Amino acid sequence: MDGSRRQGGIQQLLAAEQEAQQIVNAARAAKSARLRQAKEEAEREIAEYRAQMEAEFQRKVAESSGDSGANVKRLEEETAAKIEQLNQQAASISPEVIQMLLRHVTTVKN
Repeated sequence: MDGSRRQGGIQQLLAAEQEAQQIVNAARAAKSARLRQAKEEAEREIAEYRAQMEAEFQRKVAESSGDSGANVKRLEEETAAKIEQLNQQAASISPEVIQMLLRHVTTVKN
């Protein structure tokens, strides 16, 4: 009877080892599935974040380019006003400058 009990004990140990191996394999598979799921979720979150950042960047570029158009127009207007002011000043003193030049050119010093 001892032989059959030993044989039964060995069978029990083998069955327990197989069961433990199945549990370990199931845990590995579950861990692998969780890691795969976490990776997919992380990739989705990264893609969403990237899309948000890209949209914000495009919005800022559009805003700044609109501002730069306004700035360019403002600068052109200021430049045109300054040029007109300088032309007016030049026109107002032009006769005086001409008279001064003529006086110096026509006057002969001994």
